[in-house]
Amino acid sequence: MDTDTDTATGEWSPSPGRPAGRRTGRRFGAWCAALLFAPVSVVVGCRVADTDGVTPVPQLLAFLPWLLVPTGAGLLLTLLARWWTGAVWGVALLGLLAWFIEPYGKSVDPAGPPLAELRVLTSNVEFGQGTRALVAAVREEKPDLIFVQECEHTCDAALRRDLAADYPHREAVEGGGSEGSVILSTYPLEATAGVPATMGMPGAVADVRGHAVRLQLAHPMPPLPDQVGLWRDELDALRDAVAGDRSTPAVVAGDFNASQDHAAFRRVLDTGLRDAARLAGADRTVSWPARTAPAFGVQIDHVLVSEDFAARGARFLDLADTDHRALVVDLTLHGAG
Repeated sequence: MDTDTDTATGEWSPSPGRPAGRRTGRRFGAWCAALLFAPVSVVVGCRVADTDGVTPVPQLLAFLPWLLVPTGAGLLLTLLARWWTGAVWGVALLGLLAWFIEPYGKSVDPAGPPLAELRVLTSNVEFGQGTRALVAAVREEKPDLIFVQECEHTCDAALRRDLAADYPHREAVEGGGSEGSVILSTYPLEATAGVPATMGMPGAVADVRGHAVRLQLAHPMPPLPDQVGLWRDELDALRDAVAGDRSTPAVVAGDFNASQDHAAFRRVLDTGLRDAARLAGADRTVSWPARTAPAFGVQIDHVLVSEDFAARGARFLDLADTDHRALVVDLTLHGAG
């Protein structure tokens, strides 16, 4: 049978019975497929090795599910070019991507009796611009705990003015721009050291109907090309703070600037925390950027809970004037099994 490829090696060899133009077109298609597969292979290889690598891998890992698009296009090109070695390459990549898209971490519900129900809301208000929309969402959703990131001075003043009556308890790291962060609560709070970082990550212990619940706001630096090391260090510091006390029920919420496809974030989950959105069946719902959600984006805003909690629902809210969607989760605190 006339063919353009050597079946043993997958490489092309001249075929006198085949027009030169067709051979050139297939060779071009195979090269295009290889160019699509190569960067995807690097990202998938880092995922297999459980590392975030170096720029641009951390940035691409955030969009791991979307790598199915260039991989699928490359596989189609290999079939059109009859490049069977490349087709095997593409199928292997698709299989690995499908495997890693599955949710990460445990999802077993706690066995103990229910002790309390609480609603948690987290929102990055983008330099305070989304504060007015956040206040409206709070009044509608009526959460018990609120975690606010990028709450600069005007945002902080607005929350004090508009929400202090319903949320008399607060812990905050004050700052301008993206540095300010606030925890608001209907429950009494006792301050903790929080996590030292470039942007504020305050912490507290809430008295939830007589039960201590540790609260930690998360907002590490994003993995910008020149700040990947800092991003990783601040996520590691967050993980260490959480791992330091595993006897108290915990809620860790905020803009993690990381998804489950980042090794640094998975190490946070490996402390025993679970992603509430995953527990509620919304583990891949887009939270950033809000302009393209839910069609395109990544989930980097999370509410993580210890094994003492069950999640009964998770909703992502579109707020005006911020590039993040807010996340609301309903939790049930359980006693020891």
